[in-house]
Amino acid sequence: MREPYREILVVDLLGGIGDLVMLLPVVHGLARRNPGGSLRVLTHEPGAALLRGDPAVTRVLTPRHGGGGAEREAVAEALAARRPDLAITTTRYDGIPDLLAASGARCVTDLWRRPPPDEPVGERYLRILLAEGLLRPEDALVRPAVRLTAAEIAYGESTLARRLPAATPAGTARPPVVLITDAGMDVKRWPAGRWRELAALLARRGHPLLTPGAPRERGPADAAHAKDAVFGPDVAVLPHRGLRGLAACFAAVGRRGGVVVGGDTGPLRVAAAAGAAAVGLFGPTWAGRYGLGSRDGVGSADLQGLPGCPHRRPTAITEQPCWWTAGCPLSPEGPACMADISVASVARAVTRLCSDLPAHHPADDG
Repeated sequence: MREPYREILVVDLLGGIGDLVMLLPVVHGLARRNPGGSLRVLTHEPGAALLRGDPAVTRVLTPRHGGGGAEREAVAEALAARRPDLAITTTRYDGIPDLLAASGARCVTDLWRRPPPDEPVGERYLRILLAEGLLRPEDALVRPAVRLTAAEIAYGESTLARRLPAATPAGTARPPVVLITDAGMDVKRWPAGRWRELAALLARRGHPLLTPGAPRERGPADAAHAKDAVFGPDVAVLPHRGLRGLAACFAAVGRRGGVVVGGDTGPLRVAAAAGAAAVGLFGPTWAGRYGLGSRDGVGSADLQGLPGCPHRRPTAITEQPCWWTAGCPLSPEGPACMADISVASVARAVTRLCSDLPAHHPADDG
């Protein structure tokens, strides 16, 4: 049995919150297999907030600026400050793998190598590190988890409670549903009209509906404007103190048997990692690689739009003709894959996942 690594550097500079969430099992697995070691993570804001307060992480590092070369500079600074014994990176650009290798550390610099089209990205990371002898088989079964403090859990509970209707007789309240309409990229957006239809349907069934607002530092006016652009008064704005505060609110939703619905974006992955059931709307990304899956008894539903799209490239999504422009080769009105996901299918998934509802709802028959 090898000695534990004393200095570990994990580099994830892909830029997305969801990318970092998929890497959380790696971070936690490395901490578990190297007790007493120092584990630093270099990543981008705002995702970096997810690791602040995580007991597995010794220090969170971020690039100093947003200009060209900032990521490579940040890696060089991290190496100069403390040479690692082990370096792991998801990041392949700007010579970062070579920079890490030159440090003399043991390196795993290509967690993307030879991916099969239907193996989830996060599981691929774990399998590669298992093959490298850096993790154990039980580590490959772990799913992403955002680790919250007791104070954050209490904050999430109180914040959600203030946004829910007054208590009803035991057994009659339906679980809350959170609708995340923002997708970060236009190509991942579900049509606004579908969101309105879904909200109206779920409201008729008695579900309290919420949508995340802007962080409180941006002010309630911003949150209300964003909400009213899609929904009416039946959907409450869920305020939060940044990304960890939002995760705490999602955790409170999960404890009430509620569900979070959204596109393939960071906040939806945060919701799943916080313990809420989740419905993911997948269009340009292939659910076989990027789906949420079930985690530790908490369910999820991965709804794939237009599964037979001839332009989709499951292992090279950024090379798809629609990726950067949202210009769909199949429809002038926007991504045909997102439009292919029906309101009825999303509603059925919500019904199935709500812990205190039957597996079938009569309204689904229509």
